Amino acid sequence: MTTNILITGASRGIGAAIAAALTSDATKVVALSSADGDLSDPVTPDRLWQASLDRLDGRIDILVNNAGVFEANPLGDPNADWLANWNRTMQVNLTASAQLCRHAVLHWHERGAPGEKTGGRIVNIASRAAYRGDSPAHWHYAASKSGMVAMTKTIARAYAKDGILAFAICPGFTMTGMADDYLASRGGDKLLADIPLGRVAMPDEVAEMARWCAMDAPASMTGAVLDVNGASYVR
Repeated sequence: MTTNILITGASRGIGAAIAAALTSDATKVVALSSADGDLSDPVTPDRLWQASLDRLDGRIDILVNNAGVFEANPLGDPNADWLANWNRTMQVNLTASAQLCRHAVLHWHERGAPGEKTGGRIVNIASRAAYRGDSPAHWHYAASKSGMVAMTKTIARAYAKDGILAFAICPGFTMTGMADDYLASRGGDKLLADIPLGRVAMPDEVAEMARWCAMDAPASMTGAVLDVNGASYVR
């Protein structure tokens, strides 16, 4: 039977690499991008879930939450602007992912016979910032990714008995447009010197970890948080 997969934030960078890694003769992938809907609008995740379910013949087996924003929110901005930027990042990075996770868990509970473990897998793309923190202009980003990690662990603990598995991946700097802009603004050479590997991660490295969690990771690994940051932060 074909494995049906929903991926958010799949138009470029890590998301596009994940979509490519998970595409095979044995899978059917819906790869969403910002063109499909604005996740800063709280009604969008519900609509995208239903639309994706329709495209996948009423069955989703794997959810990969990759969509996110990384936008500066300087401490000295006017109060209203700072709060609006905080709320936008939380909605896109954390709340929208939570809404989709909720739909996934409910879907997996509803689609089986009573007592049957139909199961499913969630892979959440968080960030090194969840543990290490980030710049003074990115409190909101670090907080949103820390929340994603805590949510993943909670899902894993609550629903493992139902065959529902959840994993989080925490990349450091990755060779995407988002990271390129940040490296340029902060002084790339200095930041690279903080990565023992000597380079940032490549999207296909993160994608391979996501593919493995989605398809091959053993069930006993549920709740795991995997780092991919060139040893720039080790726990």
